[in-house]
Amino acid sequence: MSRLATHIWVAGYLKRLQLADIPAFITAKGDPTAGTVLVKLNTLDGQARCFQRSFDLMTGERAWVTLSEGAEADVDASLAKQRGFDRDLWVIEVEDRAGRHLLDEPGLAD
Repeated sequence: MSRLATHIWVAGYLKRLQLADIPAFITAKGDPTAGTVLVKLNTLDGQARCFQRSFDLMTGERAWVTLSEGAEADVDASLAKQRGFDRDLWVIEVEDRAGRHLLDEPGLAD
């Protein structure tokens, strides 16, 4: 099964967020075809969470898992470290006081 190009997945995710009136923007643009995506959720209270897609070898399922969470500055430092390892990495920042990110919706883990 072929995978969706990263830039297409990102465009679709941003559109879903827009339709739900959840502000989001790309803070780092990676490889358009095969770049990994990290999603930073900023709850606008000094706290943040970073999600990455994970693959379960036992079930074959993909899921979004927390890479880091806590003070926004600490999450930003974690993201900077990840970008240092992988320049093809995409980072999307979602801003929502209620903590909505839509990553648990069907189709976004694929």
